[in-house]
Amino acid sequence: MEDRWQAFNDLYTTVDPLKSGILDQNIFTVKDVFSIKGIVNTAGNPDWEKTHLPSERTAKSIETLLENGAKLFGRTHTDELMYSLNGENYHYGTPINPKASTRIPGGSSSGSAVAVSAGVVDFALGTDTGGSVRIPASYCGVYGLRPTHNSIDMEEVIPLAESFDTLGIMTSSIDKLIDVTKVLTRQQSTNKSPFKDVIFPTEVWEMIDEEIKDSLHSSSQLLINHLSTTERKITTDGLEKWMDTFRTIQGYEIWRNHGKWITEVNPRFGPGIMERFLWTQTIEKQKFNQAKRVRDKIKENMIQMLSTDTIIALPTSPAIAPLLNTSGETLQNHRKKLLMMTSIAGLSGLPQVSLPLHQHKGAPIGYSLIAGPNQDVKLLEFVKKILIQNSNVNQELVGG
Repeated sequence: MEDRWQAFNDLYTTVDPLKSGILDQNIFTVKDVFSIKGIVNTAGNPDWEKTHLPSERTAKSIETLLENGAKLFGRTHTDELMYSLNGENYHYGTPINPKASTRIPGGSSSGSAVAVSAGVVDFALGTDTGGSVRIPASYCGVYGLRPTHNSIDMEEVIPLAESFDTLGIMTSSIDKLIDVTKVLTRQQSTNKSPFKDVIFPTEVWEMIDEEIKDSLHSSSQLLINHLSTTERKITTDGLEKWMDTFRTIQGYEIWRNHGKWITEVNPRFGPGIMERFLWTQTIEKQKFNQAKRVRDKIKENMIQMLSTDTIIALPTSPAIAPLLNTSGETLQNHRKKLLMMTSIAGLSGLPQVSLPLHQHKGAPIGYSLIAGPNQDVKLLEFVKKILIQNSNVNQELVGG
């Protein structure tokens, strides 16, 4: 098979289904951080591959999918050690965004998003710590779910920062996303407490590019037509403080997980990556513990705010995907806004789904909904019922 979209670093590893089930006839792929027995992961870096042994067992999440009828095909590219949101890999190249070939695919689950967007597989697994499923899903015009933290088994998956690491799912249809989510989370359908309210967080909507607001209007209006609406701030001290809290916890855990390997191996990283890792080394434990206390309060307030009948609506990204090879201040400002937005679900451990409902200048832009903990399937079924089956949204739907 020709890898036209440069999504894969391995086209030869395949595993047939173990049993028949709800995912019969489906083919899926995984980001190259999931263990497959007998295979050495690259984690997006050649030195990682050289210094690690083949996996002794296959990740539980992969086995669960195989036991429900799905077939595994290949492994996909990732940013180096999952520590980026761009999808541009210095060593292996950049997967081509099928929906906007002049723009980045987003990372770090870039290859998985591209494989789904190009129709090579029915669904794909990635990991999402700071947006690494939600952002490529938005840029590549596919559905992307960051599930409730710890709701899906993460054993035999290379960690980045365990306080935020989640297994993420990308598909080209909402029905497929519901099926895969049910299998992996073991959550069931529920209509006992329907969503009644939607919050539009003003501090998020104020930071996004003005030019994309019109594109997102129809989905916002649809929610307004079906739910009671509130426009309000969800923070008391601002999203920049939330981002700093997230980065402190993430950074400390990154060095705790990978600092020994980096120090001993001195791996060759692409531009900017080593500097990012070395910054994580400077975070003191006292600052880490302080950030965890702030995080716990944020999480408590967010769960109380959402309860069982409220959702949050926001763009997945502050703008469409940046052009390839964008650098400097423009890209840094974009990344900062991204992290402020993605830290909402990340700090709170809440499920967030990115919907491929819109585009601007020919490029996809995701629309996101966040719900309370363990309401993943309920949220997705709400999407199917209220958004996707609406003819006005279907006319704009990008990628499925």
